[in-house]
Amino acid sequence: MAYDSNQMDHTRRAALLSLAAAPLIANAQEEDPRFPRVPRIPRIPRTPDDDARLPNGKSQKNAMAKQNHEEALKDAEELVTTAQQLQDEIKKAGSYVVPVESLKKTEEIEKLARRIRGRLKG
Repeated sequence: MAYDSNQMDHTRRAALLSLAAAPLIANAQEEDPRFPRVPRIPRIPRTPDDDARLPNGKSQKNAMAKQNHEEALKDAEELVTTAQQLQDEIKKAGSYVVPVESLKKTEEIEKLARRIRGRLKG
């Protein structure tokens, strides 16, 4: 493919002209009587105090917090169980042997701990 500097300059000029002309065209259309300006409806910002309600009338924030709490408790129980299993495996393995299953359990423990931390921060 050959490089043609004239073609490149023409493409650059066309792109710059189109970028410069876009605001002018938009302003011209707004001022044209054939294009009446439609008033915009202002958006009402939601305040942090506004709380969406579920169909049963309960607070969505409270329902989500309760669900996160229950899931964090379930993950914490699983974390404790896995940690106890890891402890038992290490005791049975001896001084110099580390079973592969023990390494997998440590990864699972890390994953559960990150998940719990994320829910508590959330």
